[in-house]
Amino acid sequence: MIKRLKKEERQKIGWLFEGWEETMIWSYFQGYMGEAWTDELGIPQMAGILVGDFCFLAGNSKTQKAAVLVENMLRFYHKTFLLFVPKEEGWGDLIEQIYPKQAKKILRYAIKKEKDIFDREKLEGWVNELGSEFKLEQIDAKWYRKCQEQDWTKDFCSQFQGEEDFLKRGLGVLAIKDGNIISGASSYTVYRNGIEIEVDTKKEYRRKGLATACAAKLILLCLERGWYPSWDAANMDSVNLAQKLGYHLDREYVTYAVKLEGV
Repeated sequence: MIKRLKKEERQKIGWLFEGWEETMIWSYFQGYMGEAWTDELGIPQMAGILVGDFCFLAGNSKTQKAAVLVENMLRFYHKTFLLFVPKEEGWGDLIEQIYPKQAKKILRYAIKKEKDIFDREKLEGWVNELGSEFKLEQIDAKWYRKCQEQDWTKDFCSQFQGEEDFLKRGLGVLAIKDGNIISGASSYTVYRNGIEIEVDTKKEYRRKGLATACAAKLILLCLERGWYPSWDAANMDSVNLAQKLGYHLDREYVTYAVKLEGV
């Protein structure tokens, strides 16, 4: 059977993920977040790292244990949805074979991780351009609890172990109108001296500069702390927003979205 790695064993699979510039993988190896499974602790040939809704796959996808890993990863964590991100092409064939109807092949967009690219004056300008009917609030205990009340806001804090953990390690900014959350940018995950940004806006309030203001404020807060605000884009709208804020597109990459009914 495949094996779940203990914290002290995580470096045993490190060679499989070498060179993969992905902060969620760093989160796992640095001991901040995530779990991993492998075929063998001695000389592992393949492994999967699960952080949030992402499962990063690396190594030999042709073995029986690789198939067991892909087939059971959602069940291990009682998930109905997961994004499989393969390092090698062979994993895609395996995912499509195991989930012929449930797997959807999509493109995501990696954004370059570059220091000293942000224009603080521009970022502050977008924050100040926010309409007077909106107010930016940093996520505190009150707003953490509010984020738990709606499905679309949960991912602003969902990867942390609870309120105390988020307040200790997380960081987020919300746009508020009439006491309600209408947009936000927050730490989906954390790693050493950095965060992976999650951005979303309530549908009826999109295209009003709210995501820009929230993300700009979050980036400024990160820079004050000496943290790097990493960005990974799910679509071209996200790419365009990232580029507006100062980031640069690196490359597109294949991801498999798998949704199951009743795991």
